[in-house]
Amino acid sequence: MEFVDAMLEDLRWFGFEWGEGPDVGGKFAPYNQSGRMDFYRAALERLRVGNFIYPCTCSRKDIQAATRAPHANDDDEPVYPGTCRDYPRYGIASRKFNWRFRVSSGAMVSFTDGNLGEQKFVAGRDFGDFVVWRGDDVPAYQLACVVDDATMQITEVVRGYDLLVSTARQILLYRALNWPVPDFFHCELMLDEQGLRLAKRHDALSLRSLRQQGRTPESLRYPGQKYFKNCF
Repeated sequence: MEFVDAMLEDLRWFGFEWGEGPDVGGKFAPYNQSGRMDFYRAALERLRVGNFIYPCTCSRKDIQAATRAPHANDDDEPVYPGTCRDYPRYGIASRKFNWRFRVSSGAMVSFTDGNLGEQKFVAGRDFGDFVVWRGDDVPAYQLACVVDDATMQITEVVRGYDLLVSTARQILLYRALNWPVPDFFHCELMLDEQGLRLAKRHDALSLRSLRQQGRTPESLRYPGQKYFKNCF
């Protein structure tokens, strides 16, 4: 909990304000994913009943070893070759498995991004069948995002352009669950002096570290500063 409190404190220091959330409450609580498992399980069951998903025992290593598994551009996720698509379900009932969403090879997923304009992705080329529920019995990123945004009635999603292909995947989930698709705005990433995107491993450039160095929010919010480029 101390890390959540620190994150919220940093965001407020940076200049963000919000009218609903874990620190102020609101009608769409709970906000922690650990308290939202009923929402995720209900969505998973709808996908299962609709035959949108299938169990898969393949590990990431298995997929990477497949000779016809190129990598998606946004997150280096290999395109799944379909190994378990038609495997008899009773054959893996006693084994640990993921639930994987079935995409139609060659299907076009398109949307108009609020920042980057028209975006088009082809299933089977840009991305393949993707995991929606992990073998350790928790929802995967794609499903958790869609369920949270839909049940909280989010109408616009703003995030980095490295998640464009993830948006294509999530649009398929919205359609399968018969939920309205929000608008999307993919912005440029915050980069360091070497042009590398900031990541959790770059602790030296965390907001908390910069605060401790005496930096101000104003010096970080605009392009052309020493530490950040292409932000806001």
